[in-house]
Amino acid sequence: MNSIKSHKDLHIWRKGMDITEAIFRLVKSFPKEEKDILTNQMKRCALSIPSNIAEGFGRNSNRSFIYFLAIARGSLYELETQLLLAERFHYIKDVQLLHTVLLQIQEEGKMINAFSKTLH
Repeated sequence: MNSIKSHKDLHIWRKGMDITEAIFRLVKSFPKEEKDILTNQMKRCALSIPSNIAEGFGRNSNRSFIYFLAIARGSLYELETQLLLAERFHYIKDVQLLHTVLLQIQEEGKMINAFSKTLH
């Protein structure tokens, strides 16, 4: 991690930012009655992914970083579950974006797992 100067240098952080941006675009088309329920929860989960990666990096301890990566991973899988529920409820209009985000989530999970192993 010597060449990494900031959390912004981490590919896992940048991918988390991309996922968050996609979620904010995706939920715009949800039914109005969902704006205060599932939409807000999905946004919080998405925001949690890059935020916890950044916080873990800022702790300057591998042990703390691993802990925050685990939280980010948990938020990632919580978000995936919420996306699948939104799909079941037919809230998602842009199916292509949904599939793209689900692939990004899978990639991000693998990347977080691999990165976390390098910190042990």
